[in-house]
Amino acid sequence: MNHSIIIMAAGKGSRMKSEIPKVLHTVCGKPMLYHILHEARKLSDDIHTIIYHQAERVKAAVESDFTGIDLIVQDHENYPGTGGAVMAAKPKHDKVLVLNGDMPLVTESVLTPFFECDADVVLSTFVLKDPSGYGRVITAGNQVEKVVEDKDATAEEKKVTRVNAGVYLFDRSFLNEFLPKLSCDNAQGEYYITELIELAIKAGKKVAFVDVDEEAFMGVNSKKELSIAETVMQRRIRDFWMQEGVIMHLPETIYIDTRVRFEGECEIESGCVIKGNTVIRNSTVYAHSVIEDAVIEDSTVGPMARIRPQTVLNDTHIGNFVEIKKSTLNGVKAGHLSYLGDATIDRGTNIGAGTITCNYDGINKYQTVIGKNVFIGSDSQLVAPVTLEDNTMVAAGTTVTDNVPTQALAISRTAQRNVAGFFHRFFHKKGQ
Repeated sequence: MNHSIIIMAAGKGSRMKSEIPKVLHTVCGKPMLYHILHEARKLSDDIHTIIYHQAERVKAAVESDFTGIDLIVQDHENYPGTGGAVMAAKPKHDKVLVLNGDMPLVTESVLTPFFECDADVVLSTFVLKDPSGYGRVITAGNQVEKVVEDKDATAEEKKVTRVNAGVYLFDRSFLNEFLPKLSCDNAQGEYYITELIELAIKAGKKVAFVDVDEEAFMGVNSKKELSIAETVMQRRIRDFWMQEGVIMHLPETIYIDTRVRFEGECEIESGCVIKGNTVIRNSTVYAHSVIEDAVIEDSTVGPMARIRPQTVLNDTHIGNFVEIKKSTLNGVKAGHLSYLGDATIDRGTNIGAGTITCNYDGINKYQTVIGKNVFIGSDSQLVAPVTLEDNTMVAAGTTVTDNVPTQALAISRTAQRNVAGFFHRFFHKKGQ
């Protein structure tokens, strides 16, 4: 890994219209900056991330996922701009790749060609059918002769369709020589990285270019572009897992974030949302179910079930309109219309429709423990903290407030009373 990488993540991103720093807006469950750092780590052991806007917030987000990243607060007062950001870093390797923190779709494979170029400076370029508004890159063979802004281009130059994609590779020796020559004598009073290209060309340095995939080098500057980037990454995630053997029905309707893992034979039906640090092993998730931060093994979930964080399901069937939260179910059937929260439920137990663990008293949460081979009738409420021992039953419509010992039936229904003739008296009152 004899490369250094500088990631520019100092900007506010005003076009995002948000108090959240631009680089911390999420794509498939993780900040944009996370995705770039994840790929950069595959290429370099010397990564410098330049931050400024809400620096402490960005720093905390990076350090929650990575160690060994050199986080540098830009001296924006004295050295503003993209050129000033590069000045802040002290790379240790001879090749220095400069990336933008708002390009979450770049990958190791699309960045590798930069390091294969023998040049003092390497630009990233792509060709557009309509390059209006972009800086044009004028080339001769594999060399760059000129980079000109759209507003400064001649009529002939405007016909050029190759544009600057905003990623650069520099020789460290070149940066050491030419960074001090950057000027902030412009309307914005900032140092620009693009001036390095002009200086290199004027000095007769070798300036090459790499044509890159426009999609992979897409910059995210608005909420709309954020949604486009997430759509692209979703396609990549789904394609990867289908290549790994996961069956997906109508995959374009399924959302899977970047942290999710599948193992063994898995099948996902349409409309599912699977998020967080979820692991699914040898299981089927039926249509329109939502799973977050859970472990699902040898189980079936849904349709239209919700599995919330800290849930573990093993050899369990969860049916439609069942919600599970922070619970462990081993060999359980909960077919429909139930809420199970803060519960431990053991093998052979059947949860009847409409069963609720009443785990919250308005101040604290409490545990429900259900043993093996317990049969819980429909429309039952289990008021925690409570334990139902092995081989017990709960009659339909019961509210359980005390522990149920093994072999016992819990029943709390009042005796039924039939009032003769009530229907007629109720609906045929005098005068009606």
